[in-house]
Amino acid sequence: MSLVSELMAYNKQFVDQKEYEAYLTDKYPDKKIAILTCMDTRLVELLPKALNLRNGDAKIIKNAGAILTQPFGSAMRSILVAIYEMGAREVLVIGHYGCGMTKLDAKAMVAKFKQQGISDQVLSTLEHSGIRMERFLQGFESPREGVLHSVSIIRNHPLVPAAVPVHGFLIHPDTGSLELVVEDYQATPAV
Repeated sequence: MSLVSELMAYNKQFVDQKEYEAYLTDKYPDKKIAILTCMDTRLVELLPKALNLRNGDAKIIKNAGAILTQPFGSAMRSILVAIYEMGAREVLVIGHYGCGMTKLDAKAMVAKFKQQGISDQVLSTLEHSGIRMERFLQGFESPREGVLHSVSIIRNHPLVPAAVPVHGFLIHPDTGSLELVVEDYQATPAV
């Protein structure tokens, strides 16, 4: 049985048995928070459990490293939508120890592109179009640096209200232990 067949068979059973009822909520985050975190598989269930979050409590935005590479990219757009359209009043950036974006080697990744059949011509066209692989695939020196970078971009973004605190954390991907990196209440005017 293929992966898609397995997924479809399980989904049918899930719906038929009304298992979805345990997850019913609306689109607005009950705890009024937006979280930018890493897509690491170890955090899928651990992060919400470690923060006592249930389905419907938060808008969770995931990408590689919880890193914002550009202030007007899709992750930042999602944060702005969470604030302006979904009622989020605080933003949390949660990186983690052992992140694969730590010291990511852009040249090695480009070599993997080539091994999978991406031609030099495609890479050259991208470079001539302004896509610099070293910047596009840029990681960070440490997870703490990554969190500080993303917090700074959000906190200083021209479209993020000053009244929205932006906090930074690191989570241990094995234990769920949370470390506060930046608490933004002091820098934020009272609402």
